[in-house]
Amino acid sequence: MNVFRRPFFTKLFNWEYWSFGMIYNWIYPVWIFLCIRARSFFFFAAANPVIRNGGFLNESKKDIYAMMPDDLYPRTAFFSTGDQPGYVWEQLSREEFSFPMIGKPDVGGRGRGIKILKSREDIFAYTEAAVVDFHIQEFVSFPLEAGIFYYRMPGQETGVLSGIVRKEFLTVVGDGRRTVRELLQTNSRQMIYLAKLEAMYGSALNRVIPDGQKELLVPIGNHARGAKFLDDSHLIDAQLTTVIDRICRELPEFYFGRLDIRYNSWEDLKEGKNFVVIEVNGAGSEPTHIYDPRHSLFFAWKEIIRHWIILWKISRINHRLGHRYLSVWEGIEMFREDTAHSTLLKKMPE
Repeated sequence: MNVFRRPFFTKLFNWEYWSFGMIYNWIYPVWIFLCIRARSFFFFAAANPVIRNGGFLNESKKDIYAMMPDDLYPRTAFFSTGDQPGYVWEQLSREEFSFPMIGKPDVGGRGRGIKILKSREDIFAYTEAAVVDFHIQEFVSFPLEAGIFYYRMPGQETGVLSGIVRKEFLTVVGDGRRTVRELLQTNSRQMIYLAKLEAMYGSALNRVIPDGQKELLVPIGNHARGAKFLDDSHLIDAQLTTVIDRICRELPEFYFGRLDIRYNSWEDLKEGKNFVVIEVNGAGSEPTHIYDPRHSLFFAWKEIIRHWIILWKISRINHRLGHRYLSVWEGIEMFREDTAHSTLLKKMPE
């Protein structure tokens, strides 16, 4: 194997795999400048006043779903740490949930703790291993997923779409000869996730897939789970903007963030049908279209800063309208809570 195809070099030469600090440390002076202009290091909390911390950190999916019409998000049941597997199974059975399901932490972080649940045994195992509050929802069968970034200046009637990322799930195509593991090893990007896939599938990676047959290995649109992010921002138009604006207006005082949406086809989504919002991300949202492999790090920095400035402007306007920033001590506590929660998330099953 060519040494430069090893995961180390793939991560080294493709900035999208760099750590958060390696990407953001270079542009933090811009963030500090915005904080100084706002006279607060925690101005972002005013961007989405109804969501905890503005949706920057530690926001609860349960709280956000409670603000949304039921038909916009998947059927979901919420549970607390310590709930017994029998109780969880009883609640899911009573509500007639069907497999497959998906378990997620109520307060998430970079895709940790998300697991596909295909049986009663999976439900029991996930519940027993959960160390944070979590929810279980029916898996959305729509085949496509996109992240759509939205913002609206307070007082304006219509919002703006500032970026679209299309997510290609981790998939292999059989050739009738090589095993799934061997096929993964031929792709420098997919090799990065081989250890996780071995933990998920074990000896099943030794299967040979018929020639030309596609096999979806990870049906989760998360970069850390092998999804490839592609920039489809050129598809933004007035029709799609109207649909997304209508969805976001259902959330009280939601001005800045990203919707992760599963949908049947682009045409259906533009007509406002056959889609489900699986995630609402607030002030802490990244414009994830930056992670398209075709984009340079300089493009990413430009887009991040552009969205920071939008966030700052919205927060300033809302602050003048009476919505408060976090105090210094509230901000410090927010980061402490996030650090503790992130440590727990590492113990969640995947």
